[in-house]
Amino acid sequence: MRQIRVDRRKLREVALTPGEFLEIVEKLGRRPNRVELGMLGVLWSEHCSYKTSKPLLRQLPTEGPRVLQGPGENAGAVDIGEGWAVVFKVESHNHPSAIEPYQGAATGVGGILRDVIAMGARPIALLDSLRFGPLPDSRRHYEGVVAGIGGYGNCVGVPTVGGEVYFDECYADNPLVNAMCVGLVRTEQLKRARAESAGNRMLLVGAQTGRDGIHGASFASLELDRAAEERRPAVQVGNPFLEKCLLEACMELLACPGVVAIQDLGAAGLTSAVAEVAARSGAGARVDVSRVPRREQGMTPYEVMLSESQERMLIVVEPGRESDLGGVFTKWDLEASVIGEVTADGHLVVVDELEKVARLPVTLLTDGAPVRMLEGRPPLEQPSSTCGDRLMIQPANMGSVLVRLMGSPNLASRHPIYRRYDHMVGNATVVPPGGDAAVLRVPGCRLGLAMTIDGNGRYCRLDPYNGGQIAVAEAARNLVATGARPLAVTDCLNFGNPERPEVYWQLREAVAGISAACRALSVPVVSGNVSLYNESEGGGPIDPTPVIGMVGLLPDYGVRLDPALKADGDFVLLVGETGNDLGGSEYLSVVHGDLGVQPPVIDLARERAVQGFILAAARAGLLCSAHDVAEGGMLVALAECCLLGGRGVHCGGLRPDEDVRLDAGFFGESQSRFIVSARPRVMPELQALARRHYVALALLGLTGGEAIEFDGQFRVNLAELREAWENALLTP
Repeated sequence: MRQIRVDRRKLREVALTPGEFLEIVEKLGRRPNRVELGMLGVLWSEHCSYKTSKPLLRQLPTEGPRVLQGPGENAGAVDIGEGWAVVFKVESHNHPSAIEPYQGAATGVGGILRDVIAMGARPIALLDSLRFGPLPDSRRHYEGVVAGIGGYGNCVGVPTVGGEVYFDECYADNPLVNAMCVGLVRTEQLKRARAESAGNRMLLVGAQTGRDGIHGASFASLELDRAAEERRPAVQVGNPFLEKCLLEACMELLACPGVVAIQDLGAAGLTSAVAEVAARSGAGARVDVSRVPRREQGMTPYEVMLSESQERMLIVVEPGRESDLGGVFTKWDLEASVIGEVTADGHLVVVDELEKVARLPVTLLTDGAPVRMLEGRPPLEQPSSTCGDRLMIQPANMGSVLVRLMGSPNLASRHPIYRRYDHMVGNATVVPPGGDAAVLRVPGCRLGLAMTIDGNGRYCRLDPYNGGQIAVAEAARNLVATGARPLAVTDCLNFGNPERPEVYWQLREAVAGISAACRALSVPVVSGNVSLYNESEGGGPIDPTPVIGMVGLLPDYGVRLDPALKADGDFVLLVGETGNDLGGSEYLSVVHGDLGVQPPVIDLARERAVQGFILAAARAGLLCSAHDVAEGGMLVALAECCLLGGRGVHCGGLRPDEDVRLDAGFFGESQSRFIVSARPRVMPELQALARRHYVALALLGLTGGEAIEFDGQFRVNLAELREAWENALLTP
């Protein structure tokens, strides 16, 4: 057998291994030319093919009575009634944001908007999940990403209504930027990006094609290294005003006869868009790159096919209908060109005028990447605690600990961030950022959509299976705290290099945990993203960070809950049970400088019961407010309720069970708990409801005053708490 020479440098450029190259040669029966190698490289990259995670993702539940579209399309879709479907997805833009924070974040927003638009849905909301290194050292990443999200979303006119941000040393060299978009579409207008019949024309609409973003998908499938700055050209540059025109044009195209499909040009650019619409119909395609409008001279077919220039969509139309769409494109000042057509031979053929430059089987591009079955094993060094005797000595003043925690960047008010986002544009936001979840009203009816995004890498570092479960449960609790019933999940799995056995084990365990929680809480996964190789030479791998986006439904947005305490004299209650759950807590990190060895353990049956109780109490009108107890524990959650409502609370001394430490009672992060407030007159009914759901319900105290006070234990003025809480993210 003739030996095949392998150029490893060229293969690394397109993120292919020598073994994968040899497999390509075997399947083609020849060596691919440079254009073909580039096309295969981007679509076989981890970012596009999911060749490592695909076997694991199959265990996730993806079906349910409301699911209209699960994984496999541009975004997931769920029926919410009244003739409406909600469409949503989360994507990562981690590596680009590490190199160029503003443009990396901005184009991440632009890309997720187009995923939802491609389903025929109008985007109504954006959310983001961010991770940075500690401040002030990560100020460049932090400021640039926040500015990029606000700059793009504000200009397009889609409100950014929710999100989360955490700071930890493991993200110092590899920040995470996950963007989620939620859209609405009439169910009969839901689009699938399928090329359908041979002869259909392919139109490229929007921005001209440049050299920005070439090898972007490949770049996202490699570790960040010392040559990362050389990857700066792989970071796309966005134009949000053009995106707005593209959005409106696509909305009008839905009503035009002959429009078959709309496909976003995101990772892998034209190569991915054409191959995916053809593959979903079992068809082929012929593309003439000479017809692609370009903004730079001398671009080669290789560059045109791999460019990830932003604000571009592929429109598939029936033959003879192209000119009918001209009025829409002219109205929105968009350039549109017929660049190819659908064929029946199952091949993607690329020509440059009369010269054929590539011919590849579509299935080889989209499904040919070999699935990798990697070895996974737990880390050789198990988590250990360095606290020792220090942890045995509990703080004398719990009030001062509370002030310190409220000033932690991981718990502080996010107002300095979301005030830079226009969260009211569109006039649909009825619960703005700052609480557990945002709520938007659905046009023309009383339905409300609650939405959130959540995750905790610290828990997953200690126990990825348990951490994966908690991520799902926490997102669901965020929705339930508004009175919304969770509907479905979109997930973004951020991990290090899976070729390291301990990282692959983390990924495997986290996906299993997510699957178990989704099944227990009846929330199918309808879309998502996997982002691997999140590590750097200097900082090593990030903590395993699965992020869960979730959407829930309120039958009437006028009957909703938020965390703020509403009136003096209300009862404040703790729902759920408290244990000695200090591992992975913000308290342990801030006060003792330690992580612990075991995160909180979650009981999914108990979680379901507690969520059911809150929903039943909300439907019965028994609650004035509700807030999930999460990072920081019960006392931080209570302080947030007080600060948001502008009133204090007077409580009897906290007396945990004899086997529960006092600091764990105040600051432990036991799962399946809420802080709620209620009028005294409804207490008998509320207690009866708790008994029927087998849920613990404990009275903490009464609202009123200007302080949080626990008799005989501490008293802290709200003004002091507010000073710490509101200024932590403002410091230079």
